[in-house]
Amino acid sequence: MNDEELFKLVGYVMASDYRTKILKSIGNEIKIPSVIAGEINLRTNHVSNVLKELKEKKLVVCLNEDARKGRLYKNTD
Repeated sequence: MNDEELFKLVGYVMASDYRTKILKSIGNEIKIPSVIAGEINLRTNHVSNVLKELKEKKLVVCLNEDARKGRLYKNTD
């Protein structure tokens, strides 16, 4: 990834308080959306929607895509 792509991603994250809080909440851990929602005081459906966007940008990865409940997320490098 070159510097320009990196700066675009950083700007994308910083433009949204939700994105920033979710990425900080996950940190170096593996978490499910309901735990993230509880930590940042946000509804779980909002967290799930933002996680979907972050996954599309390859900022987070879902470790168990097939699970309907209890999906595990972690930040990418």
